[in-house]
Amino acid sequence: MSLSLLLENDPLVISNRKFSSRLMLGTGKYKNFQEAKNAIILSGCEIITVAIRRAQSSTLHGIDKLLNNLDWTNIWLMPNTAGCQTSEQSIRLAFLGREILKNLDYIDNNFLKLEVISDPKYLLPDSLGTLTAAEYLCNKKFDVLPYMNADPILAKQLEESGCVSVMPLGSPIGSNQGLKNLYNIEIIAETAKVPVVIDAGIGSPSQASKGMEIGAAAILANTAIAKANSPQDMAYAMKLGVMAGRLTYLVGKAKINDLAYPSSPIIGMSK
Repeated sequence: MSLSLLLENDPLVISNRKFSSRLMLGTGKYKNFQEAKNAIILSGCEIITVAIRRAQSSTLHGIDKLLNNLDWTNIWLMPNTAGCQTSEQSIRLAFLGREILKNLDYIDNNFLKLEVISDPKYLLPDSLGTLTAAEYLCNKKFDVLPYMNADPILAKQLEESGCVSVMPLGSPIGSNQGLKNLYNIEIIAETAKVPVVIDAGIGSPSQASKGMEIGAAAILANTAIAKANSPQDMAYAMKLGVMAGRLTYLVGKAKINDLAYPSSPIIGMSK
């Protein structure tokens, strides 16, 4: 079996929906609509996330151009509750997001990226508020993908509440610091029965690849692409990084040894 076939037979499955790409993209921070559109296309992603608050005032933020000019037969829209500081705010916004999806004829789309962030400096998620909102929204038939601290216990609680994925942060949003919580993310990836999507802090394709190598199901990237000198080229590089990391995970890395082992035989060589 070729490596390409290996990936073709390895879809990302979230809430019984299959996706061939394991890279998700945020839509904020781009200079203009065309830059965002090009990055989305070059990334090959099939899931993009849009802040519900921005979508509400879409003309002001230029999101209307993006929403009206993408091929929605190949892209799945995931609203998010960015900007919410409490579980109550996120719940209210979630229902507005559902209406936005209906207006786009997404009748069967209940995806929601849940964000409850009460920390204004480091933008760390509120664990209790996230769990409270997730439990309520899952009961209301949302397919909840919660942005969360890299806490294995919280990940299990969110999974048990009905979340279709968990999204631990690699490092603070927009920091590009990579996987500062590597050990905890490894534990989450090993123990979770739902897809683990690393969200926030991924600053380069190599960091994305490392996240996939340790068993993450997908990567969500935004700042690293939107703020790159060439967003569309970085989007393509991120795509390759995610693919390389996933292939490495599927194939398995060679064992790490404490000592050196020669690549060529030394038996029979004259002294």
